Amino acid sequence: MSTVSPDPSATGLKFWFVELAPGILPRNFGTMLYGAFTTIGLLAFVSIGTPYVLNVYLKIPQAEQGQIAGDLAAWNEIAMLLVFGPCGVLADRIGRKQVFTVGLIFMAIAYALYPFVSSVGELTAYRLLYAVGVGAATAMLQTILADYPANTSRGKATALVGTLNGLGVVILSVGLGGLMKTFVGRGYSPEDAGYMTHFIVAGLCLFSAAVIAAGLKKGTPVHKHEQLPLRELVRSGLAAARNPRIALAYASAFIARGDLVVVGTFVNLWGTGAGIEAGLDPADATAKGRMLFAITGIAGLFWLPLMGIMLDRVNRVTGTTICMTLAAAGFLAVNLVDHPLAPGAWIFFVFLGIGQISAFAGAATLIGQEAPIASRGAVVGMFNTFGAIGILFGTAVGGRLYDSIGPHAVFVMVGGLSLLVVCYGLWVRRTAPGPLAVRGNFMAH
Repeated sequence: MSTVSPDPSATGLKFWFVELAPGILPRNFGTMLYGAFTTIGLLAFVSIGTPYVLNVYLKIPQAEQGQIAGDLAAWNEIAMLLVFGPCGVLADRIGRKQVFTVGLIFMAIAYALYPFVSSVGELTAYRLLYAVGVGAATAMLQTILADYPANTSRGKATALVGTLNGLGVVILSVGLGGLMKTFVGRGYSPEDAGYMTHFIVAGLCLFSAAVIAAGLKKGTPVHKHEQLPLRELVRSGLAAARNPRIALAYASAFIARGDLVVVGTFVNLWGTGAGIEAGLDPADATAKGRMLFAITGIAGLFWLPLMGIMLDRVNRVTGTTICMTLAAAGFLAVNLVDHPLAPGAWIFFVFLGIGQISAFAGAATLIGQEAPIASRGAVVGMFNTFGAIGILFGTAVGGRLYDSIGPHAVFVMVGGLSLLVVCYGLWVRRTAPGPLAVRGNFMAH
C-alpha cells in the first residue's frame, strides 16, 4: 500500500511545529484546526440540548427520559455507521471540503429544528439529520488529518487536533450550555431561552461551514484521471484491510472509540453511584462523577503532546502497539480500585485517561500513514465505521456487564480486548512493519 512521504522539493511549508504535505498551505492546516475545535465542540451540544428539549418542550417525565435518551443515542450511532463509508467515497470523488461543509449545514438545520419538536418521533427524525451531519463532518476531519501533515509530523498533528477537540468540547459546551440559564435569568421564558440558544448553535454551525468552505484545499488529492473507478472505490475500504497495518489501524479504532464511550459513560456512572452509596445527595454525587471524568480528560490532554512526539520518532506500528499497551494497562489497572472516590483512587483514573487518549493517537497516526492517497477517504471512512461499531459494542455490552457483574467488569473487558490488539500489533511489527518514521526536529523553525 502506498504511504505519504514528504517531498522536500515540493514543500517545506510549516504551520508552527508541523511540517505540511506537498501542496498544503498553512491556511489550509489552520482551517482544519479551526474545524477540530468547533466541530467537536458543536456536536457535543446535543447532550445538553436533548435533556432540555425533553423537559421544556415535550415535558417527558423523568422516569421515561432514560430510555428515550438511550434510543436517540442508538439511532445516532446507527446513522453514523451508515454514512461514514459513503461520505468517504464522496470525499474521494468530489473533495473533502464539500462533504465537510454539507455536514455542518445538516447539523445547523437539525439544531434549528430541535426545539420545535412536538413528539419523540419528530425528535428522532431531527436527531438522525444531526447524525448524518456529524458523520460527514467528523469523517472529513479525520480524512484531512491524514491529508495535511507530512509523514514526519503526523503524530504531532494528531496530538494538536486531539487537544483542540478536547478544548472545543470543554469551552464550547460550557459556554453554549450556560446560555439557556443566562437567558432565563434575564427574564426570558424557558421556551424562548431554548429557541435562542439553539439558533445561536445553528448559526455557529453555518459560520463554521463558511470558514471550512473558504479555507480548506480545493479538489481531491489526486487528479481526475488518477481517480479509482467508483465500484473499486466503494470496495476499497474493506479491501485495504489486506494490508496488515491498515487492519491494525481498524482494530485500534474499534478499541479507541469503545474506550471513549466507556470512559465517558461508565466513569461518570460509577463515581455518581459510589457517591450516592456513600450518602451524598444526587447533585453532589453527580459532581463527584464528573470530577472523575474530568481527571481522565485532563490527564489525556496533558499526555497527548508527548505521545505525538513519540509517534513521530518510532516506527508507526511500534508506536501504535505501545499506545494500545498503555490503553490495556490503563483499563486493567482500574480493577485495582476498590472505591472510585477513595483518596488515592484518582491516580488510576489518570492512567486511564493516558491509556484512552494513547489509543486514539496511535490509531489515527497509523491510518494517516497507511491509507492510500487515491482511496484515502474511503479507507478512513471504513476506519471510522470500525470506530462506530466499537462505540455500539462498548455501550451495549458494557452496560450489561456493568449491571450484571459490576463496574470493574467493563474496564477489564476493554483492557482484555486491548491486549488482543497488542498481540496482533506485535505480529504485524514482526511480519509487516512498514517504513520507519522519518525523525523530524520538533523544535525546528
